[in-house]
Amino acid sequence: MLRKPSLLIVDDEPNVLLTLKLVLEEDGYQISTAASYAEAEKLIRKPCPFDAILTDLWMEKEDIGLELARSASKLRPRPIIVIFTGFGSTGNARAALGVPVDYFALKPLDVDELKRVLNRLVVTNAADRTVRL
Repeated sequence: MLRKPSLLIVDDEPNVLLTLKLVLEEDGYQISTAASYAEAEKLIRKPCPFDAILTDLWMEKEDIGLELARSASKLRPRPIIVIFTGFGSTGNARAALGVPVDYFALKPLDVDELKRVLNRLVVTNAADRTVRL
């Protein structure tokens, strides 16, 4: 039996967390959520790695999602990192490239596009990991 890809969704807006959780669970993902940077940091330090981390850029403070992305990028295996924001600028988009971030999206999210991106990045990456083992 194949393992469902595991996603961590991080956002300080409860309605965003719930909506993304429901939509992505319907697509076959195993979903964990966190409402803050601190909560997410605790979750990514647990032994069960996430295939992808989707995080809001601005939560407790400006650009805190980039700090989470930096921390997540050091994990092995490295998860796919997706950042979304309602406050996009060329500055924070450039900063995301330096982390590196795999996908940068603007709110309101186009859920169909997000699902396509996750399918391309997460499912393909998971298949590659399985083949290499």
